Amino acid sequence: MRGLIVFSLFTVLAIAKPANASATNACNMIANAVSSASDVYWPGSIQYTNDVSHWANSSSAVSTCSVEPGTAEDIGVTLQILGSTNTSFAVKGGGHTTNAGFSSTAGVQIAMSRFSDVVYDGATQTVSYGMGLTWNDVYSALEPYSVNVVGGRVSDVGVAGVSLGGGYSWLTNQYGLVVDNIVGFEIVLPNGQVTNVTEANDPDLFFSVKGGYNNFGIVTQVTTRAYPQGQVWGGIVVIGGDQWDTINAATTKFQAEVTDPKAALQVIPAYDAALSETPVAFVLMFYDGPSTPAGIFDDYLAIPALNTDLSTRSFLSLVQSSPTHSTNSTRVVFNTASVTTITTGLLDAIVNETQFWSQELSNQSATFISYVIEFYLPSLYQHAAANTSAYPPTRAQGLLLLELYYAWDLPGADAIMQAATVQSAAHLKAVATSEGQDISDAPLYGNYAIAGTPVEQIFGDSLPRMRATKERVDPQNIMGLTGGWKI
Repeated sequence: MRGLIVFSLFTVLAIAKPANASATNACNMIANAVSSASDVYWPGSIQYTNDVSHWANSSSAVSTCSVEPGTAEDIGVTLQILGSTNTSFAVKGGGHTTNAGFSSTAGVQIAMSRFSDVVYDGATQTVSYGMGLTWNDVYSALEPYSVNVVGGRVSDVGVAGVSLGGGYSWLTNQYGLVVDNIVGFEIVLPNGQVTNVTEANDPDLFFSVKGGYNNFGIVTQVTTRAYPQGQVWGGIVVIGGDQWDTINAATTKFQAEVTDPKAALQVIPAYDAALSETPVAFVLMFYDGPSTPAGIFDDYLAIPALNTDLSTRSFLSLVQSSPTHSTNSTRVVFNTASVTTITTGLLDAIVNETQFWSQELSNQSATFISYVIEFYLPSLYQHAAANTSAYPPTRAQGLLLLELYYAWDLPGADAIMQAATVQSAAHLKAVATSEGQDISDAPLYGNYAIAGTPVEQIFGDSLPRMRATKERVDPQNIMGLTGGWKI
């Protein structure tokens, strides 16, 4: 039985503390300075509660006040006040981060909820969307036009983190990452200036924001390419844990033989306390067409299932079919590992980790333990040229992502659960390395990585260019007053 090494991380405030006098002063200054399009809210109001709340309770904090800016100019005013008063702040889009302090703060919480427009331009075949939206909002708005964007796979995830962090999609095999398709940003720079950034007018800033999160200002809107979208086929099947060998055989065969870029797959060994005492497999299948060609998913479909939800449907319906709310209002942590291939040995190790940690952590109020295995074609990074985005820092080799996803109820278990994901990710990396995979420098995906991960492991060789750009646009390090992957 492996012992746990406690991994010290941010923990959310469990008890409200008195408001910081400096932050209170900044809140009052902001309230007096912004236009009527914006509002400042205080603890006790419904709006404040909505603004500071996150998908996972463990990511929320008790802020001094919340600000709902209604214009980019008011964000500029707010940033200038925060900088001049040296007040900590946080920016929340959809609120789906599992790292406490990344979009939460004891200072001033900025909620982007009023940036909620979705505009399709048929002439340029682009879509512009605000940073206060979820992917459900974007896909719902685009469905009447029969077009789509490269975006998130889970309906209630915010667009901000996915769009600014890299972004993997059901459409990635066809069109690349989310950042590969972005053609412009509206961003409020730390000095308060509102500007539209493209590759043509500021290539260094455009590069840096594509994957560089909130280091360079506050992005209010993204403009990205639109693609035709018809009916798709797919959904989810739940398979019992007595079928692991058959599932693993189907999975290695899929990886070896399926090269159709319209096909995508996630295999998720998972312990779900609400479903079963032992781990099961969630298999998510996607095909960008009304039916899937013979042979692509046949091996999975032949396995007896506990539950099946597969059909020809709209893209929106497909995304909404994912079980996104089962862990709402719990404590959650993600972690990740990047590998080059999924072998039978690695699959066995992942299943063993699921079984081991579901038992080991059952007395720590664990409610959900899963390992999301994401499959992509080796060409997934070739949809954009090298050195066109901060993430991925290299496009020389395709990677497959493992997302560790642990949920629990008791705040007292935070450090134990976080430590478990660190230990488990390291173990899986060691297994892959022992099989000959050269992943010592494989970049990690920031939206899955646990707090405390060195930024060098996310941004790699992009860091010098990012840091030079950061020094130019934020010489006073105002964006250093907020959390996230700081460079």
